[in-house]
Amino acid sequence: MPATEVASPATEVASPATEIAPRRLAWLTATVREVIEETARVRSLRLDVAGWPGHRAGQHLDMRLTGEDGYQAQRSYSIASAPEDAGVTITVERIDDGEVSPYLAGEVRAGDQFQVRGPIGGYFVWTAPLGGPLFLVAGGSGVVPLMAMLRHRAQARSNAPTVLLYSSRSDRDIIYRVELERLAASDGLTVTHTLTSSRPPDWSGYARRIDRDMLGETGFAPQTRPRIFICGPTPLVESAAQSLRALGHAPALIKTERFGPTGG
Repeated sequence: MPATEVASPATEVASPATEIAPRRLAWLTATVREVIEETARVRSLRLDVAGWPGHRAGQHLDMRLTGEDGYQAQRSYSIASAPEDAGVTITVERIDDGEVSPYLAGEVRAGDQFQVRGPIGGYFVWTAPLGGPLFLVAGGSGVVPLMAMLRHRAQARSNAPTVLLYSSRSDRDIIYRVELERLAASDGLTVTHTLTSSRPPDWSGYARRIDRDMLGETGFAPQTRPRIFICGPTPLVESAAQSLRALGHAPALIKTERFGPTGG
């Protein structure tokens, strides 16, 4: 059984001066409690982790799997669950030629075990006391750490004005779709989708990649000084961050996390 992989992003973009040297983390045993089919290619794994110290919304963990022959592989995964939730949830997208994601997103069953360590990261983090407005921009599985923020917002009963702008290939590729619809019914949260590839006949939302006009139309005015978190493929992250700066948003309030091809 091969080991881990990045299916949800967990690479932080921060200057060395902003990050405290990480403490030494111990490997802990994680047991799969539940497997949730999110889309045809995406699964969430709810894990029970003995000794888990807790996390903040936006952090990630390292996962390590060991094969019967002793071979190990290690990857990083964003944490999808709120800090208030029991256990830890990760969300994995299958990469067809990947080393591990076909296993995690297709073969793992409740009761299976592997090792994790974390939480990791302190830059790409939002906690309810920070307040809002909060503007979240996601592409594909980049929604994972942002979903942790939305779940934390709900659990903490925060009414911080919040917008999620979420780009997916098609409506069938929207991760957490039902839960997002439920959360969007709460006070002060708006969820806006854009579909870049195919759309159902009755689709009335955006139908293109996220661009400057879309960010200006859906987000908050710069003078309200929203906290902005962008996560997804590198081209989307760089383009969105550049556009938001051009729209007048404070660079210090724009935090990014990006991902790209991995060994799978």
